[in-house]
Amino acid sequence: MLQVWALAGLPEIREGDDLATLIGDAAGSLEDGDIVVITSKIVSKAEGRFVRADDREDAITSQTVRVVASRTTPSGHVTRIVENPLGIISAAAGVDASNTPEGTVLLLPEDPDATARSIASALRERFAARVGVIITDTLGRAWREGQTDHAIGAGGVHVFEDLRGQTDAEGRPLMVTMPCVADEIAAATDLVKGKASRMPVAVVRGRGDLVGELDLPGARSIVRAWESDMFRLGTDEAYAAGLADGRAEGQ
Repeated sequence: MLQVWALAGLPEIREGDDLATLIGDAAGSLEDGDIVVITSKIVSKAEGRFVRADDREDAITSQTVRVVASRTTPSGHVTRIVENPLGIISAAAGVDASNTPEGTVLLLPEDPDATARSIASALRERFAARVGVIITDTLGRAWREGQTDHAIGAGGVHVFEDLRGQTDAEGRPLMVTMPCVADEIAAATDLVKGKASRMPVAVVRGRGDLVGELDLPGARSIVRAWESDMFRLGTDEAYAAGLADGRAEGQ
């Protein structure tokens, strides 16, 4: 049976806080196979990822590796979908201006996989239990409205469940089936954490088969490589790039 619950009792996180200790105190106990899922915002706060930015757009630019798409709304607001230094494709490079001190914004954790492994290691030592950790952030999806939580960091957790080579219920071979279970777990915990409940950490129990060694590939391995990405650019941007290439070839 799968169980998912949020941890109550965590204080407001401040720079320098020991998240593993605070999470351990709130959890009370953890068992072999438990997966602790942590909202990235509190990781960023603990790591002091605040930057002074009177203009959020400047902060987004500083965190942009490449622009995938940019659109201006009728009201004049510009939305940018970009790749950030973690390789994640998201709106606004993951720069967060909500619930931050006036005149500041919050960047994503510098290395969420490393942080997830560090927290997992500390929790394993404290509870003498084989525990995994996932760090999440809220992202939109191509072709679909709304947002869901996704894994951006993982420590001691298999981020994929590789079913290739197995058979379905009808006996047919599965050729490409490889669920991103880290993202599925991230989305499931968002149902209990919520966005305004001040419970940024949840525990998943019942998928101990996904918990493994601390040096398993992290969430960075979820990001599709550029050369195999069929949707590297927005529609308008791809059209403009193709038109420019065609003109260059015709010269």
